[in-house]
Amino acid sequence: MRERGFGVRRQTEVYTSGLAGRLPTVPVDPGRLERAARRKMGRRAFAYVVGGAGSESTIRENRAAFERWRIVPRVLRGVVGRDASVELFGRRLSYPLLLAPVGVLEVAHREADVAVARAAARLGVPFIFSSQASKTMEECAAAMGSAPRWFQLYWSESDELVESFVARAESCGCEVIVVTLDTIMLGWRPRDLDLGSLPFLRGMGIAQYTSDPVFRRSLAGPAGGASERPPVTPSTLRALLGLARRHPGGLLRNLRSGEPLAAVRRFVSTYSRTSLRWEDLAFLRERTRLPVLLKGILHPEDARIALEHGADGVIVSNHGGRQVDGEIAALDALPGVVEEVGGRAPVLFDSGIRGGADVFKALALGATAVCLGRPYVYGLALAGERGVAEVVENVLAEFDLTMGLAGCRSVAEISRDLLAPAATPPRGSRP
Repeated sequence: MRERGFGVRRQTEVYTSGLAGRLPTVPVDPGRLERAARRKMGRRAFAYVVGGAGSESTIRENRAAFERWRIVPRVLRGVVGRDASVELFGRRLSYPLLLAPVGVLEVAHREADVAVARAAARLGVPFIFSSQASKTMEECAAAMGSAPRWFQLYWSESDELVESFVARAESCGCEVIVVTLDTIMLGWRPRDLDLGSLPFLRGMGIAQYTSDPVFRRSLAGPAGGASERPPVTPSTLRALLGLARRHPGGLLRNLRSGEPLAAVRRFVSTYSRTSLRWEDLAFLRERTRLPVLLKGILHPEDARIALEHGADGVIVSNHGGRQVDGEIAALDALPGVVEEVGGRAPVLFDSGIRGGADVFKALALGATAVCLGRPYVYGLALAGERGVAEVVENVLAEFDLTMGLAGCRSVAEISRDLLAPAATPPRGSRP
């Protein structure tokens, strides 16, 4: 019997389970998936994950950009035995998909990053560990065995802490360093502001820091940052108790020492560097043997400068619309960056991916691979590791089917001529 692709296998699995009365753990439709996660998560948690900058026009534009391109399938091309694999930095990946770094995953599920790590390892999909993780990179690496993982770096005010993070990432088997450039300060996020909620102030999403020897040594010095203290209320006291529970060490010790509050203050004052310039990349290049990708590139000239300063690739991203209201859609920025890079380095894509057809469109516009963000977080909220795995499997299945139905036997055959602007019919080929 001829080999069936992943998409057909996944469909068959779902439909066969349906005969036995077993429905998917998480909704397959992206809109239903998000709505189900909203019902499951608390108000503050959902606002943090789903929210964007300002009026959230950038989030809407990210999605609209995908709708401006339509797939033009080709037929009778013999698409049995499809190969969805790609090579990135010497490793052959089964799919052109990675799990994007997402901070504060504990707002979605108590197992947080570790549940995502296990799901990613099971599927052979690289997981990019976040600097703002709820579980340490070492815990996640232990859960992944030899499966591929990368590390996302927020460039701290402390060079010593940057060195420590990078050294730890190398030690726990991370294969690439991804430097996020578009979050040198938090964007204006009304959903969080209306709730007066920033998870970091509650000690969430700072596990990489509180587990780091350099960061912990810094707690002995002045914390810096804002000195304003909130009024003492029952809510404040609950927040302080939560801080003490999340911080490494016993509850009573943490309550007596005041170290958890010092850690939050230190994090807020040092997590990112607004003075970062292109010349600073040399510091990182001298301190790691790993490939370095720059995430948050939207302007073609920035892509060129990135390669000139030693970057091994770029990720076209607007941080999922979370940073600048009215920003260019990431997909609209992709072709210009791809053209400027000219095949000299991988160009990855992030922001707005909701399904396998989106993956196909991004690859057709020149991306080497894509990063999936919010959808897997919704799966995590609904069903932990199993929920993450099902969301990723669904995206991969739709991608495989889209690839085959569009007439592509491999990722290499996904090209720009398989897309047309919306409402524009395909032009006939020349004889």
